[in-house]
Formats: sequence, C-alpha cells, structure tokens
Amino acid sequence: MDKVKAKKHLGQHFLNDESIAKDIADALTLKGYKNVLEIGPGMGVLTKYLLEKPIDTYVIEIDTESVAYLDAHYPKLHGKIISKDFLKYNIKEVFKEEPFAIIGNFPYNISTQIVFRTLELRDQIPEFSGMFQKEVAERICSKKGSKVYGILSVLAQAFYDVEYLFTVSEHVFTPPPKVKSGVMRMIRKENYELPCDEKLLFNVVKTAFNQRRKTLRNSLKSLNLSDNLREDSIFDLRPEQLSVEQFIELTQKIGADGV
Repeated sequence: MDKVKAKKHLGQHFLNDESIAKDIADALTLKGYKNVLEIGPGMGVLTKYLLEKPIDTYVIEIDTESVAYLDAHYPKLHGKIISKDFLKYNIKEVFKEEPFAIIGNFPYNISTQIVFRTLELRDQIPEFSGMFQKEVAERICSKKGSKVYGILSVLAQAFYDVEYLFTVSEHVFTPPPKVKSGVMRMIRKENYELPCDEKLLFNVVKTAFNQRRKTLRNSLKSLNLSDNLREDSIFDLRPEQLSVEQFIELTQKIGADGV
C-alpha cells in the first residue's frame, strides 16, 4: 500500500509538508505526561516526528485504510494503534488513570467536538495541541470583546492557557481545503479547579452565547433568576463583554441565587 486516499466524509486533508509536521510535533512541551495520543494520523506525517520524542505515542484512527497503512509502515506503533472513534471511545481502556497529551491535524468537521471531549477529560489531559480550521483556532484563543469570542473560547480558557501558534497555507494539503489552517496549543492551568459549579458554568455560558446579541438580562431569562439578582449591573452586558473570570463570578452569583 503506497498511499491512502483521502475520504471526504471523514474530513480528511493529508498534510504533505514535513517541516510543518515537525513544527506541530515540536509544539508539545512534554511536561506532565509520558503518553501522547494523536487523533486522525492518516498516513503518519506527524506521527513519525512524535515517535522520535521520549514519550509513548499512541494513535486513534477511524479509517481502516489508514490503520492498515500505519501498521505496515510504522513498526514502533504496533500495539498502539486504536481503531476507534475518539468521540465515542472510552480512552481509559488504554491509559487507565494516567495523564496523556492530545495532538493532531484534526478533521475540520469534528474539531470543536474534539475540544469539548478534551474538556470532559481535562483531569487526564494536561496538554492539547494541533491544527484546526484557522477560524476555529482563532476562536478558541480569542479574548473578550472579539466578534469570534464565544462558548469555546470561555470554556477552554476556564481550564487551559491557550495560545495561537502559527497559520498554515491550504496549499500544503492533499486535497487542499478551501480555508487556511491554524495551529494552537492549550496547557492546563496549574489550578484548574473552578470556584463555582462547573456544570452550571457550562450551562450559563452556552445559554448566554446562544443569544449573543442580547444582554445577559434577556439571554439568561430561561434560568429563572430572581428579580433581585437581575438588577446586578453585570446583566447589562452582552456575553462577549465578559472575561472568563467574570463568567465564573456570574456563575457564583447565579448558584447563590438558588438556580
């Protein structure tokens, strides 16, 4: 098998620039974990650089043709190729309770779901880096006041320090996507336990941004807040005007209000 054919329904765009693959692999700090999981390795352009590092590299790949290619071309991966869907698979079957980093050239069509799944597994994932559609990477890293600041920005930054690293041209992929890509990194905060109800924070953030043009007084009506709380000046703001810290503060107030 010389090559794997990119499959549109899986959102596959194979990176063919070795220097970019190396730069993505080098984004890993290798601090706080001994294992790394690459999502969607395809033909292993990034994998080969991960295998050079002093960590245990595992890959998870849903495409059976890619699995066969990796098994044939990368002997070091034997026993470490997981032929499953990352979004549905219980990854503890592989890593138990051990920490692991996540890396990848993520399929655009599921990239945001991969981030949300990472947030669910944050106790085990001290670091996450990889390539997204440029707009998605920018959104994750954006700050309050930005037009693209939203649910993903707030929730990722509540638990991780995020950094946009570099932009990648659409011309270094086969087939080339219609948009540019961006590589970003998330490093889990030293103290990532929040001083509020985390489930409530997710609900408040999602509810607020679902009507992002409205003030919080209107967008959070469905939470049945007390009239007294709704008089707080923070409710005069729109969600994009609140920092992550202010969302946490808002969640504390709503929690104390008995919601």
